[in-house]
Amino acid sequence: MRQRFMDSFRRDPNIHATPKGVIGADGKVFDVESAAAATAESPLARKLKGRHLQMIAIGGSIGTGLFVGSGSALANGGPASLLIAFMLIGIMLYCTVHALGEMAVLFPVAGSFSAYSTRFLDPAWGFAMGWNYAMQWLVVLPLEIVAATLTIDFWNKGRINNDAWVAIFLVLIVAINLFGVKGYGEAEFVFSIIKVVAVIGFIILGIILNCGGGPEGGYIGGRYWKDPGAFNHGFKGLCSVFVTAAFAFAGTELVGLAAAETANPRKSLPTAIKQVFWRITLFYIVSLTLVGLLVPYTEPRLLNGSSSADATASPFVIAIQNAGIGGLPSVMNVVIMIAVLSVGNSSVYGSSRTLAALAEQRQAPRMFAYIDRKGRPLVGIAVASVLGLLAFLAGSSKEKEAFNWMLAISGLSSIFTWASICLAHIRFRKGWRVQGHSLDELAFRSQPGVIGSWVGFILNMLVLVAQFWTGFAPIGYKQMTSQEIATNFFQVYLAAPIVIVSYLVYKIIYRTPFVRSHNMDLHSGIRELNIQELLAEERAEKAAWPKWKRAYKFFC
Repeated sequence: MRQRFMDSFRRDPNIHATPKGVIGADGKVFDVESAAAATAESPLARKLKGRHLQMIAIGGSIGTGLFVGSGSALANGGPASLLIAFMLIGIMLYCTVHALGEMAVLFPVAGSFSAYSTRFLDPAWGFAMGWNYAMQWLVVLPLEIVAATLTIDFWNKGRINNDAWVAIFLVLIVAINLFGVKGYGEAEFVFSIIKVVAVIGFIILGIILNCGGGPEGGYIGGRYWKDPGAFNHGFKGLCSVFVTAAFAFAGTELVGLAAAETANPRKSLPTAIKQVFWRITLFYIVSLTLVGLLVPYTEPRLLNGSSSADATASPFVIAIQNAGIGGLPSVMNVVIMIAVLSVGNSSVYGSSRTLAALAEQRQAPRMFAYIDRKGRPLVGIAVASVLGLLAFLAGSSKEKEAFNWMLAISGLSSIFTWASICLAHIRFRKGWRVQGHSLDELAFRSQPGVIGSWVGFILNMLVLVAQFWTGFAPIGYKQMTSQEIATNFFQVYLAAPIVIVSYLVYKIIYRTPFVRSHNMDLHSGIRELNIQELLAEERAEKAAWPKWKRAYKFFC
């Protein structure tokens, strides 16, 4: 038993994130076709089930952005800005995940985000996006572990050194990922169920409180929309919420990355993609509508939080406290801590898989391509775990400065990733049409289509513009020194020059071509060979469904 356990960590010569012997870059010329083939038919362990993928889609990205970050967003923009911004970003994400779903069902490849950029846009941009995405998650792990220790302070009050909690949380997250993709899937399944139940519970409670059913409150209605008002800080307030909303949705795209490790992505992925619609509508829009009704934007506790995971600054906790309900704030703090651990768990998964795919395309050191006999990219997991040790800075006096700059490295990562997915889908559809294929050949078709991808791409660009504006001229900038303004700008926009420099350096060294529609590789990695026959069977089955089931399946 002991020997078998030890042997499981040895490299399996037959398992790669991408097929053996395929070279992504040879000398100084990038081979686009070889790189596309290199991400096809990933032999990573395909152990994720439909229920795992669906819960990752429904609850995967519900975290501190919703539970805590929405508080400062409400204070800066008011309840109307909060609602408008989250709705616009929700529309953008709905279009983005459908574009990703269409490509991921057809080409369920390892490291999918950078692979689609390499295949359909430009290999240099694929390199920049791969490292951009890997760095985002590598940095997020220590940040989230520190955030988890701060949620413990809700009860601990500093009696036990934070580094003790750092060690516990780091070991827990690494242990989950050492169980392989199934460990990640089961953990996210449980975490997501807890988060979903918590949000649904808050929605029911929020409706009761708004109608006057709380122990200390009368009817509230739309009182806070009139006094202090629906908007704060005008258009700039809306733009600042726009940026917060975008970061609150970070991680939504992980459902596409998990496609390569799903037993049957053609069946389970479309269902998971469609359920993103319900998460956006129910968990974000409805819950934040109630937050805006229950908490005025002038509430001083909204901006007094010590960190992005400080439960005392959560509008969800404040709404419960204002109603005079004891005990529930501690319950919400437990949910916030679980959400933080969930993001930390996803960070190890996302970074290790992306690094393995980059290594197989020769866009990262080859050691990252090490995959053991249980299908675990061990070197990637090890590197993520070592960087997680940075969380021990939680006991340092320089903690805040260190983590602000670490966060800056990945600050715009999700925006670049989502914009690249939308643009890759636009280019894929053009190549699909130019090479004589029809939409009927697609196993899953994006509901908003190419128009939706254009909408998603444009909205992502608008977020970048809004981030630039609120970066160099933040709310209250007239009271700030020039050094504070410069520091604020680089802390929110540092990721952009890093991505641009990565792209230009790689393009100059390897002279990568822009991928043209007529010579796009549309064959490597298509999972199903008899797709026409399978689609015909499915359409015949759907034709026999009653109307209610057809309507349900359209959205779910």
